[in-house]
Amino acid sequence: MIPTLAEATAVKAIDTHTYAAEFHTQWCVGSVPHGGVVTSVLLRAATTHFRTTLAAQNQPHTISLHVEFMRRTQEGPATLKIRDVKLGRQTSTIHIALSQDGREEVVGYVTHSNMDTESGLSLKTGWSLHPPPPPQPTDFAALGAAGEDANWVEQTDKPFPNFRKVSNRMRMFLPRGGQVLPGLVDEWLRLTSGENFTNESLGLVSDMFPSLIDGLWASELNGRHGSPPAFWYPTVLLNLDIKKTLPPEGVEWLFVRVRAKSIRNGRMDLEIVILDDGGEVVALSHHVALVLGAERNMAARRVDQNKI
Repeated sequence: MIPTLAEATAVKAIDTHTYAAEFHTQWCVGSVPHGGVVTSVLLRAATTHFRTTLAAQNQPHTISLHVEFMRRTQEGPATLKIRDVKLGRQTSTIHIALSQDGREEVVGYVTHSNMDTESGLSLKTGWSLHPPPPPQPTDFAALGAAGEDANWVEQTDKPFPNFRKVSNRMRMFLPRGGQVLPGLVDEWLRLTSGENFTNESLGLVSDMFPSLIDGLWASELNGRHGSPPAFWYPTVLLNLDIKKTLPPEGVEWLFVRVRAKSIRNGRMDLEIVILDDGGEVVALSHHVALVLGAERNMAARRVDQNKI
């Protein structure tokens, strides 16, 4: 049975500062757990830590996260060690280190606060998406049932779905008329399982989208080299800035815009904006990722391996 997102990102406390997780093959790209899933596991561990060990801080919400992916993770068990770095009245920061088989593979800093009690200056900046995306769906229930409406259509021909297994866990609805620009992806997301998105699942949301390479490949090469091969896009680092809390029960739909500014020598940046169905900014994210052949993903891991 395919684990739900909640099951795939679950953590269990071993002691006050140690947590256990399990990475499942259905949430992987090739043999490597999807970076967004790993990020959501870190968010779950941080939230659990602030709900239990650091409950006295009364800071239940992640407001920022910085993650460095130092080595490939793998399917199976993982251990997360937390160090309380700074405990403050308004914000507190912890360090998380994820290891498998004695290798420290992912490290990050997570900052928490209480967004329900935040107060201070608020101003309207006049910011909006540019260029604007197609009009928002008017009936999300109908879009989910039919798989399409006047402006959005579900992606059903996902490239390399047996390699990018995690893509089968998400329903992605793309502009019917194509993306507004090469190097940019607009999408509405909904989990295949029917689960709702929570703040802890924003790690996955920030890293789940069709490849930007496909559109750029077609526009720059004019189809001279056919379709792009099965690239692997390992994340080097991921930053997440969470602007608001989602309802406790979560939300069914989220909008995501992804844009790259430079893809050079197999390395690219990604800028991600996540909005709710009211058009409010839920989170902002920035990634540095590599563009590698799929064979790098599936290569056997040396016992002393220190490379992606």
